[in-house]
Amino acid sequence: MALLEINEVSVVFGGLLALDGASIDVEAGQVTGLIGPNGAGKTTLFNVITGLQQPTSGLIRLDGVTVTRTKRHMRARLGIARTFQRLEPFGSLTARENVLVALEMRRRWATERYDAGTVADQLLERVGIGPIADRKVDSLPTGTARLVELARALGTAPRVLLLDEPSSGLDEEETDALGVLLLELARDGLAILLVEHDMSFVMGTCAYINVLDFGRIIAHGPPEAIQVDPEVQRAYLGTAAGRTT
Repeated sequence: MALLEINEVSVVFGGLLALDGASIDVEAGQVTGLIGPNGAGKTTLFNVITGLQQPTSGLIRLDGVTVTRTKRHMRARLGIARTFQRLEPFGSLTARENVLVALEMRRRWATERYDAGTVADQLLERVGIGPIADRKVDSLPTGTARLVELARALGTAPRVLLLDEPSSGLDEEETDALGVLLLELARDGLAILLVEHDMSFVMGTCAYINVLDFGRIIAHGPPEAIQVDPEVQRAYLGTAAGRTT
């Protein structure tokens, strides 16, 4: 059984069908991809998983327990964390202070004891930005600020991590390092659902990929199958499987 199960989820905004019976399994210990054109419904699906958007129909299960109507803060306590396509850090705080916010919030439900400052430094080092820990986030490049968001999300000790275009703003070397980090986190047992437009990054990082188009999952499978799927080629990849737009 998958750690996170999205089962036949539909969302209707007025007369617009944003999600149409979408089903995805996210396994612990691997990176699962979610790709598709702009407007396909990827961020809406993330919002449903985290409780920011209630589905019109369908179910969300975490470790076999239905959380479809569970409040968003309780989903965080149960182990669901995310980053956002549009950056949402605390810009007036330093990178370290951003992570400390998550760690102090986690104290409300954590059973283990920990030194927040030590853990914050460890997380910043792990995502590769330890040297800029004391810089305010609004002074950082976009790609670095995304890594602050990743460290902050990890501060809640999640079981499921939803990443919305985490490589945006990173250069090639930084993107490669992020891919290595995500695979390490997965090997540690984390379930990762990745939304990303950089197809080279997706194909090299994800063990399994779902393709969303007009709110429907039109294909799912390992990267090698997705790359040659005719419907995926027509809907998204086109003739250049490595394109990033």
